[in-house]
Amino acid sequence: MILEASYFFVPAYFSNLTPPLVSKIPFLNKPLDFGKSYKGKRLLGDNKTIRGIVFAVIVGTLMFLLQKYLYNFPWFANISLFNYQTQTIWLGFLMAFGAIFGDAVESFFKRRRGTGSGKPWIPFDQLDYIVGALLFTSFIFFPEWDLLIVLVIISLILPPITHYTGYLLGITKDKI
Repeated sequence: MILEASYFFVPAYFSNLTPPLVSKIPFLNKPLDFGKSYKGKRLLGDNKTIRGIVFAVIVGTLMFLLQKYLYNFPWFANISLFNYQTQTIWLGFLMAFGAIFGDAVESFFKRRRGTGSGKPWIPFDQLDYIVGALLFTSFIFFPEWDLLIVLVIISLILPPITHYTGYLLGITKDKI
């Protein structure tokens, strides 16, 4: 079940991982909030960029297309929650966009409470993209509740590990 849940969420995972990886690309390096503030605090901050959302959606959608292709192989078909061949690219697009949208919404609330950009806000940093991806894909596909619980557990564990790995590789500034 852990493998099935993880495989289902590959587009969201990759979408969520992409913005820091493309942060050095100067193309579309404009803040999503265009520098606007609300009650003296930035809406999202400089780290939420048009570049990040564009690349996140592209990478997440491409991961879904890869899953669609891999469904032709028995091992991947066995760990799939549904028949990828019957799904359109929209499911991958919505999962990728939903994940990055959830992250942006969480960032808005993070700014409201005064948490600095890039600083942790546990457990919301780990769950924002899951909620966003599930909301955006729920009218096409919604997994069983036991798989949702597994997704939440995985998502509470996986992001701190990947964030720390990013720190070790010099991609992020903070350990957690």
